Amino acid sequence: MRLINTSTLVLETFFGEAIPCYAILSHRWNDIELSFQDLQDESGKQMPGYMKIQRCCAQAQSDGWQYVWIDSCCIDKTSSAELSEAINSMYLWYQNSQVCYAYLADVKRGRNFKEDMSKSNWFTRGWTLQELLAPSLVVFFDRDWIDIGTKGSLQEEISKITGIEDFVNFKTACIAQKMSWVSQRETTRVEDMAYCLLGLFDVNMPPLYGEGEKAFTRLQLEILKISDDESIFAWYGQFHDNFGSLDPPPPWGLLASSPKQFKYSGAIKPLDIDSRSGTVFEGDDYPFTMTNKGLHISL
Repeated sequence: MRLINTSTLVLETFFGEAIPCYAILSHRWNDIELSFQDLQDESGKQMPGYMKIQRCCAQAQSDGWQYVWIDSCCIDKTSSAELSEAINSMYLWYQNSQVCYAYLADVKRGRNFKEDMSKSNWFTRGWTLQELLAPSLVVFFDRDWIDIGTKGSLQEEISKITGIEDFVNFKTACIAQKMSWVSQRETTRVEDMAYCLLGLFDVNMPPLYGEGEKAFTRLQLEILKISDDESIFAWYGQFHDNFGSLDPPPPWGLLASSPKQFKYSGAIKPLDIDSRSGTVFEGDDYPFTMTNKGLHISL
């Protein structure tokens, strides 16, 4: 794991138990972000994106942290192996951080900052969902790096924006609920709509850019290997009106093609054992598996 020394702004590499305590940055990327290569080059200090790195390191240093992790420049994205490791480790890295700084470049602290916050692009991105949930402490900063509150102090506002009711016990939410949280978010690459959810569902799989929506199918198949949560099938597909058309309707399978199809699944909750007693749901849970003939399930 590469970390930036907040005193020297130089990258250092650590492995396993030798990884020190660190702060971590969550931000909405723009066109001026410094890459791993840029930070190695002296000319990178003249680039507009260097200011964000400086301010983040200064904040971490003032909070007593010697190291900080920033995704844009701590990953060598020219290495497919390193990128794959980073994508599969991202959730854990945010979870293990001492503090996560959520930088909202489109928010200015003031009388109406909460209204501006509700419109921030930060809440529309797929990757920032895990960056909100994984760390135990998230501190939000406005465009001038002024502290505007924490995940805890702003819980009511953030819940309204995200639809997430409980930031502490979010892991108990069913698959459909979790999918609904990302259903209205966006990523630059369509595959990242699946890859940004790996940690949230505790699965690992190699990223294959170019596979398109197949990435989300792969994600669901990986989830099915470790979960018997049937809410994964509780999605809604928008059917087109084919009345008067000779074309057959589009085929639909049991698995969704995109998280967007879970938009209306936020209210789905799993039944507990007590509530199933005396109902048609009473009895043992039967496992279901995906075979070469399709899904094998007992209901």
